[in-house]
Parts: sequence; structure tokens; C-alpha cells
Amino acid sequence: MKKKATALLLAGFMLLTACSSNANNQANTNKGEATGTSKEITVWAWDKNFNIAAMNLAKDAYVKDHADAKINVIEYAQDDIIQKLNTGLNSGSASGLPNIVLIEDYRAQSFLQTYPDSFQELGDAIKPADFADYKIGPTSFNGKQYGVPFDSGVVGLYVRTDYLQEAGYTVDDLQDIDWQKYIEIGKAVKAKTGKDMLTQDPNDLGLIRMMIQSAGSWYLKSDGTTPDLKDNAVLKEAFESYKELMSADIVKVNSDWSSFLAGFNSGAVASVPTGNWITPSVKSAADQSGKWAVVPFPKLKNATGSVHASNLGGSSWYVLNNDGKEAAIEFLGATLGSDTDLYQKLVTDVGVIGTYKPAAEGEAYTAADNYFGGQKVISDFAKWTAEIPNVNYGMHTYAIEDILKVEMQNYLNGTDINKALGDAQSQAESQIQ
Repeated sequence: MKKKATALLLAGFMLLTACSSNANNQANTNKGEATGTSKEITVWAWDKNFNIAAMNLAKDAYVKDHADAKINVIEYAQDDIIQKLNTGLNSGSASGLPNIVLIEDYRAQSFLQTYPDSFQELGDAIKPADFADYKIGPTSFNGKQYGVPFDSGVVGLYVRTDYLQEAGYTVDDLQDIDWQKYIEIGKAVKAKTGKDMLTQDPNDLGLIRMMIQSAGSWYLKSDGTTPDLKDNAVLKEAFESYKELMSADIVKVNSDWSSFLAGFNSGAVASVPTGNWITPSVKSAADQSGKWAVVPFPKLKNATGSVHASNLGGSSWYVLNNDGKEAAIEFLGATLGSDTDLYQKLVTDVGVIGTYKPAAEGEAYTAADNYFGGQKVISDFAKWTAEIPNVNYGMHTYAIEDILKVEMQNYLNGTDINKALGDAQSQAESQIQ
């Protein structure tokens, strides 16, 4: 699914991209890049099984009442979309670009701040208050709303209930835990079952992202531009918790997406702390049906305001300031901006948990999932989505993370935590100013 990975993202989320290479798609691409008419809309997105599938459902819903509308949904890899947008917008014109484009939330501000006149304000097309609060920051700029918030990257702790039971625990014991308690339980599970508590790539900082956002913190100060690493108490605690986790002999180390999936599909690990988009991958192991549950994400023990909710990944839809923008705004407003029935289909047909609050009361969101022992997992994820702290991702998430990956390895290998974060601060200040 999306997330293909958003997964383990780390490396920066590029794992969630998928390329389209067949001739038909290329033909449609060439056609879609032509200047749109008032009734023709071109959309760019990545991942045919997630984002593209979701947009096609929106298209189908819209054309039922707008037979004259023509909507071309074009698949590109996320990297290609970024390159094409930058090339086109640097030219000073949005001509030749799509009417609607999907942009990852971590990257949105780099486009909105760099090309403020190239994106169309949504005005009255949507009601921002109808969407999860944490999505409004990345999708707005200077008090104006530019994006239609899309999928939730809300995270949870997926756990094997049979392994927990063997170690003397139940899901009730994991409802309000911090990372130290998680490690304690992990050691008990390892002792009783021989199973590691989780699988993790030491070079993947997705877990750090989840930890710090749970406490309302990020790599940057609230202005979205000033590095906040050296004296960031939340980041320091996250690093310390990560090292404690990696040193506890409860981690099955992996180095890529395939081995990450294999860790839990094979039954080798007892839990998976990550975004909700991993659900289809967990459920792909049919023989494990009834053996999984999803509990709230662990919080940081000492960080003020840390909650059992956070985010990993997520994207939103934007309208470019070119021919066809009026039709594009109308289309998004009528579908992903307001259609609760559409959001039910996104859950049942694609696995997308949206951030549109009114949809959370629908049948798809409140249905029990037998794979998870009858738990209403979508409802739980929707509840946690509303609790995710709003942080300013700013423009430099990946640039700073490239620095932190190196300093994390230095820290794991013995460098003092204050020196590691101090060095990261100095590098960030010199590289992103």
C-alpha cells in the first residue's frame, strides 16, 4: 500500500514510490501534460495500488454527476514528480504541469514557500476544520489553505497477542506504556518465546520521527526553518530510548523493506510500531489471523506532553495555478473535500484511512476486523489521528535526517549524546541556511 513504505521509510520515504512504465501510461502522460480545458483535469500521483486507486475512486464518484468532466489520473514515481515540479516551477510557469498533484506532507512546505504563486488557494472549497488538526500545518502557508489533506499516517503498535500471552501479558497491559515499559515487556517476550520484540533498520529514523512528534517536537523550531537539535530535550530522549531499545537484545536487525516485512510475516517478531498503512502487509499472513491486535503507540517517559499518538508519512492534494484550476478545485471539493461515502470506499476498497473527520462515523470506520480478533482497528486509528500533535515539518526534514543518520550511528558506537546532537546542530546550521 502506500506505503509501500512509507514504511520503514526512513531513508526517507522514498520507499513508498512506484513507477509506471507501460506504453499506455506514457501515452496518457503526454496527453495529460497538454494545457487543460475547463472540463479536463490532469492529476499526478504515485503508487497505483494506493494513491492512484484512491484518486480513481474519487474520479468515478465525480463523473456520475458530471458526465462532461474528463479526469486523467497519471502515475509517476514520487521522485519523478518532485523533479518535474521543480523543473516546471523554476521556469516561472505552471504550464505543462498537472492541475492536481500529490505531495508528501514532509515536502509540502518546500514547494509552498519556494513557489508561493504557483499553487491555488482553496478558499471555500473545503473546510479545514473538518480535517485532522495536524494536517493543516503542512498544507497551509501564511494563513491560507492550499492542500486537501489526504491520508493519515497515524501510527499504532501492532502486537502478537499469542506471544504476549505466553509471556504473561495481555493487550490491556499495553494500553498506556512508555518506551521503557515496552522494552521491559520485550525482554520478557524474548525470554519466554525466543522471539524478538521488533525488527528495525539501524539506519532508519522513522521510529525517531514517531517518538518526537508524539511529544509535539520536530527537527526544527516552530518557525519551520531553524534547526533544533543540540538543545532539543525531546530529541535527546528519543535518541536515548532508541539506543536503549537497540541495546536490549530484543531487535531483529533488517536492512531493507523486504526483510522488514519478513520479520513479522514469518512470525519472528512480536510487535510492529509503525504507520497504519502497514495493515495490509500484516494481514497478508493469513495463517496469523486472530493473533494480532493494535494498541496505542508508546509515549516518551519524560517529555512533557508526550501522547500515545503520532504520525509516519502521509500526503495531500494540491491545485496548481494554471488552466483548469477552477474545475480542479471544484472536483476536489466535491470528492475528497466533503464526500463521506467516498471515504468509506477508500477504507474498504483501498485501505486508505483519511483525515476527514466527518467520515469517522461511517460504517467502514466502525466495522470490526476479524483478523485483529474483532477489534475496530479503523475506529481506533481515527481516534488516534485526532490526537496527533501538530508540528511544523518545515522545508528540511530529509536534509536534517541525512545528518542525524550519521550522528545516530556515532552515538550507538559510543559518542556522547550531547556531542552527537551538537555536531548535528552545527552541520544543519551550515547546510540549510
